Amino acid sequence: MADAIVTRDLRRNYGDREAVRGVSLGIGEGEIFGLLGPNGAGKTTTLSMVSTRIHPTSGDAWVFGRHTVTEVHAARRLLNVAPQEESLYPTLTARENLTFFARLYGVPRAQRVKQVQRALDAVELAGRADDRVATFSGGMRRRLNLGCALVSNPRVVLLDEPTVGVDPQSRAHVFDAVRGLRSEGITILYTTHYLAEAEELCDRIAIMDEGRIIALGTLAELLRGSSAEEMIELRLGSEARPSCDLAALPGVARCEINGHMVRVFARHAEPVLARLMQSCALGADIVQLRVTPVSLETIFIELTGKELRD
Repeated sequence: MADAIVTRDLRRNYGDREAVRGVSLGIGEGEIFGLLGPNGAGKTTTLSMVSTRIHPTSGDAWVFGRHTVTEVHAARRLLNVAPQEESLYPTLTARENLTFFARLYGVPRAQRVKQVQRALDAVELAGRADDRVATFSGGMRRRLNLGCALVSNPRVVLLDEPTVGVDPQSRAHVFDAVRGLRSEGITILYTTHYLAEAEELCDRIAIMDEGRIIALGTLAELLRGSSAEEMIELRLGSEARPSCDLAALPGVARCEINGHMVRVFARHAEPVLARLMQSCALGADIVQLRVTPVSLETIFIELTGKELRD
């Protein structure tokens, strides 16, 4: 797989504040790469450096081998950005907005109609192509904002928090569009602070906090590399009176008993749950049972020692 994006020790300072602190990445062609982290982690600044919108304080970035500082125009011809802020004209129709951006990005006149239609199809707005954007819902505007990044036929698309504030149906439309782009071999760099999005959509994930990459890999690799514990939670019909020492069961890391609630923590919950059911009477009927697996949120808290914040 060819490298679509490469960064090497990328840094950006704003006065005395170091917003990005030495980010080095290699993102393959046709990959959906998630850059996950809370607001203020440095995601948007990293995107802005890759997209040539701002220069790094130090370090380097390349898009298909084109340096983003010394070969700005060549790099820009290979990529486009769907920013957090909508860049739409509400008094124009969806088609007119896309045509305007096609002209702005230098799409040849002979290709504009085709590229505009392709973008409308990609974001599933062909049926509303000739309606004014002022009549669109927030989710539809988000999708059109993505469409505006597609009219230049880029090889790399940078999506900065593309589903902020959208309804579940529009989020599903955005996901479909992103997967469709990947099927065409287009590389997606996708920033979000929504953990579930990264889990569902991305081929690989980098977790970023305070300007640094603190974990990187596929979801499976991140989960395997975590020492975080799964939790078995049992709600009982009356106060728990276990007939054995739960903490002594093989595989149990620790346990908590508080009235009707029993929580057992383990690296692997399934075999521990089987032993728990076979070996111990809890002194009351089980009203509710829940197993909470290790997730990206668990990993984030494990690595940073804090909750993922908006």
